Amino acid sequence: MSSVRRAAAVLVAVSALALTACGPSEDGAAGGSGAPSATPPVSTAPSTPVKPTPTKPTKPAESAEPSGPATPSKPVKPSTPAKPGSPSTDPDYDVFPCSTYDVTFTASLAESTTSSYLLKITNKSGKPCRVLDHPIVTFGDLDGRANERGAAPGIEDAIRLAPGESAYAGLMGGLKGATSKTVSSIAMTMNTESDLEQVPLKASTPGFNVSPDNSVTAWMDNAEDALSL
Repeated sequence: MSSVRRAAAVLVAVSALALTACGPSEDGAAGGSGAPSATPPVSTAPSTPVKPTPTKPTKPAESAEPSGPATPSKPVKPSTPAKPGSPSTDPDYDVFPCSTYDVTFTASLAESTTSSYLLKITNKSGKPCRVLDHPIVTFGDLDGRANERGAAPGIEDAIRLAPGESAYAGLMGGLKGATSKTVSSIAMTMNTESDLEQVPLKASTPGFNVSPDNSVTAWMDNAEDALSL
């Protein structure tokens, strides 16, 4: 072996001895008072994560008699005006005028000397209806209609006929004269304030005298008023 190689081997041996002498003592490795190494050892074993233990929320202490919050008073809403076409608050808003389809009709002689007849209608339908204005009366085959006598209430005050109830009107043919005519029947239709077609209701009135001063009252809720007007 050459002198150069021998010198290198001796140098390596001396370096190894020096490193062994400078290493940490057993006390230092076991956690002694020696200075810690600048670079901490890296652990190759994976650390096991610690599972958190859930804690139950503590229940708030309940008072013996819990008092609820005061309920604020509700503000009063302003009334909303009814929209066109919406139902009215009036319970009779859908009570329509009576037509001849809703009633039965009779005419009975009240007084022969004045040629007066009592006209009577009775609601035969299963719902109420309103009796408007005067009856429309024609005399047999004569032209024209009976003259209206007295004022009639407006639609809001018109008679409301429940099923089975009746209304009355007084018909007077007038005094006999040169222009008087005699008819054996009359026909009646109701005023509905519309163009509703109706079937005229007829009644027998044998020898009924009709003169130009004939007249008929508005519908009344009793026969006495109808004949006394």
